Amino acid sequence: MSIGIIGKKIGMTQLFDETGNVSPVTVLQAGPCVVLETLSAGYSAVKLGFGELKASKLNQAEAGYFKKIGKNPAAVVKEFRVDDSKGYNAGDVIDVSLFKEQDFVDVKAVSKGKGFQGVVKRHKMNGGPAAHGSHMGREPGSTGNREHPGRVFKNKRMPGRMGREQVTVQNLRVVKVDPENNLLFLRGPVPGHRSTLVLISKAVKRT
Repeated sequence: MSIGIIGKKIGMTQLFDETGNVSPVTVLQAGPCVVLETLSAGYSAVKLGFGELKASKLNQAEAGYFKKIGKNPAAVVKEFRVDDSKGYNAGDVIDVSLFKEQDFVDVKAVSKGKGFQGVVKRHKMNGGPAAHGSHMGREPGSTGNREHPGRVFKNKRMPGRMGREQVTVQNLRVVKVDPENNLLFLRGPVPGHRSTLVLISKAVKRT
């Protein structure tokens, strides 16, 4: 496992190559991230900090942690598992130069929340007939059973909250890297709205 980077979603745009072909891309601010500490007891990991945060915004536990490691408070702290943490030292900076064009990456983010939705939108059900006289409409239909077992089974597809879940999109191709502005241009969509926190790492299913 290789180290990743923390960033945020800027938005979407399009880029043209030398032949005039257009690529829809998502723009991400990737880093810079500071290595807060390395972990090697039981498993190997690197803890990264992203962004700045005022000391007055910290609770006692967070203030004690940053005082213990002797680092400035970070707005976001995430842990990345690696094969070997010995190659990293506290204070190292991880920036967008970790990736290069034509690389494939995996992006993890929280999707947009859509509120309470019915089964037609949430589970792609067909709904009832739309002919005259039908009273079913977009209802889910029967949800329970008769005398046996007399209950609704777990994981039954029903209306409920939709979205606002952690989603991982795999094998997104890096179209462009802008080291000066810490920007990463990925072909295709990334979950979440603008300014959503994203975790970017090298693709695990593709080299």
